[in-house]
Amino acid sequence: MKVLIFGGSGKIGSAVAWDLSKDKEIKQIGIVGRREEDLKKAKTKIGSKKVLIHVLDIENKRETSKLMKQYDVGVVTLPNRKSSYQVVALAIEAGLNIVNSLEEFHRRPDRYETEGLKLPKGVSLDNYGEWLHKKAVEKGVTFVDGMGFAPGLSNITLGEGIRKMDKATDAVARVGGIPNKKAADKHPLKYMITWAFEHVLREYMIKVRVIRNGKPVEVDAGEDYEKFMFNRLGRKEVLECAITPGMPSFLFSRPKLNSFAEKTVRWPGHWQGIQTLKECGLLDLEPVNFNGVKIVPREFLSSIITPKLLPNKGESDACVMYNTLIGVERGKKVKREYYMWEEADAKNGLSAMMRVTAFPVAITAKFLLQGLIEEKGIVPPEDAIKGNVYTKFIKELRKRNIKILETKKV
Repeated sequence: MKVLIFGGSGKIGSAVAWDLSKDKEIKQIGIVGRREEDLKKAKTKIGSKKVLIHVLDIENKRETSKLMKQYDVGVVTLPNRKSSYQVVALAIEAGLNIVNSLEEFHRRPDRYETEGLKLPKGVSLDNYGEWLHKKAVEKGVTFVDGMGFAPGLSNITLGEGIRKMDKATDAVARVGGIPNKKAADKHPLKYMITWAFEHVLREYMIKVRVIRNGKPVEVDAGEDYEKFMFNRLGRKEVLECAITPGMPSFLFSRPKLNSFAEKTVRWPGHWQGIQTLKECGLLDLEPVNFNGVKIVPREFLSSIITPKLLPNKGESDACVMYNTLIGVERGKKVKREYYMWEEADAKNGLSAMMRVTAFPVAITAKFLLQGLIEEKGIVPPEDAIKGNVYTKFIKELRKRNIKILETKKV
């Protein structure tokens, strides 16, 4: 069994490789990137002879496709839509089953801030997802899109909960990566960068599709602010959340819900700070004139604030999930909830975000190798991981010390 990881020198990609390297059935792990030095550093950190480095520019489609045909399953952990979509399209053409950690594929890519996405000739943005899906079905390829933490664990838990109900009516996923409590007070916005920050800022600004009153509607990111108490798994913390993009597949895979939204979890005060930045225009992409020089406000803000948001020595993060599902079982109204609070693995140098994003990707890649996911085309996490496969997935998470608590209240 051989796995090829695009973005293998990054935090998430290298954590996927680290996890898979411990599996006796995995014989080879290829990590792909443009810079040999970064790939060598990642290989040293992973610490396995199974890892091979491939210095490659994915713009070289011929060499990329050639490399793909040497592996059994592909993993994509690239940070933006341009590179991510490009690799997925090539993988489908090469007949390579693949799992991707970004959420934008299913089944109609959102039209806002497309991050340089290049569309094939004659294909519009609105039908690109369907075009990819049809192509994957024709090639007999399974493409699991949006696997990781959020999307990923959020989809899987709510998806399984819905299957347990006679009728599910309302679902909300509350998910997010935050600094641990001590670190939060030392950073602006009580936030610390744990993954692609440009993508985070994008998610604060774009329009988001949700379900309200049984119909898909478009709302602004940051709407439906909510403060809540997380009081499970030995924790008791007040947190806040607001709508962001992250689980677009639910609008297509679970369209009968009366309401659905995903919300990003932060420490209290964060969302108020973001709203102030938005009102001041500091998250805009439209260039403005400053002393005769054109500057992009968001890029300028990012350049100033990024150094202040990077983890200081000894600081770590946490990943929180609190999902609520309401419906009917055996004629009675039921509420199912899913809780997770995971922290960093200091011993192995893995942040909480690396653990809860990379491990689900690694598990899914292994399931693809084992033929446990049979659907072809674009398959969202909630339809890829179900029934006995869901049970096996949760067991695999527990082996990695990731615990999800499910509760039921009638």
